Amino acid sequence: MDGRVLIIEDDDAIASIIGTYLKKEGFQIERVDNGTDAVTVASTDEWDLILLDVMLPGLDGFEICMKLRTLRIDVPIIFLTARGEEVDQVLGLGLGADDYITKPFSGLALTARVKAHLRRYRELKGNQSNNETDVLRFSDLEIDLGACVVRREEQEITLSAKEYELLRFLLSRPGQVFTKEQIFSNVWSDGYYTTDDNTVMVHIRRLREKIEIDPSKPRYIITVRGLGYRFAKDA
Repeated sequence: MDGRVLIIEDDDAIASIIGTYLKKEGFQIERVDNGTDAVTVASTDEWDLILLDVMLPGLDGFEICMKLRTLRIDVPIIFLTARGEEVDQVLGLGLGADDYITKPFSGLALTARVKAHLRRYRELKGNQSNNETDVLRFSDLEIDLGACVVRREEQEITLSAKEYELLRFLLSRPGQVFTKEQIFSNVWSDGYYTTDDNTVMVHIRRLREKIEIDPSKPRYIITVRGLGYRFAKDA
């Protein structure tokens, strides 16, 4: 698989290991070793995926992720860090990352997850050039499936690729309740994942914050206690 991957990592040994594994799979690699330059490099060139450490000189990884999403850079961002506390994982995902991997890591598993995220991202973007032209409308919300664009009251909403993929999955069957396991399996899983409630809940929360007028009283993405989530059919 080809593609350009930006590695933002200050540890030379770890960056070298990551680069070796990814180059074997045909990826082009570039590395930045500090947070100060990371935002500039990530935003002024075209990347297919970004691997991001948290503890960096200058800006930390959380700040970098937030800035990149603010700049509407929607490529997959995977945190790769020694900070394995649940609060850090929730924060990273909440800032718009697509995945959160803790060190030490398996090089083969990391490569598989990079390929899975990139494949899903390309499939999502590929919808822009196929014949899918449906525009779904729910009250003040409009989802243009062909252009991968979401609008509320005619204002475009910026979603990450993973947030959009999650929304599309919920929209695949409006009114149907999906369990967290079903959501995770369809939106994240590719054989190297186990169900992660935090990942699902954080992305649901972020999606609500973007598409709901009042996220505390959602009209579109409804929690069905004890079961999961559904997209309101009659919203």
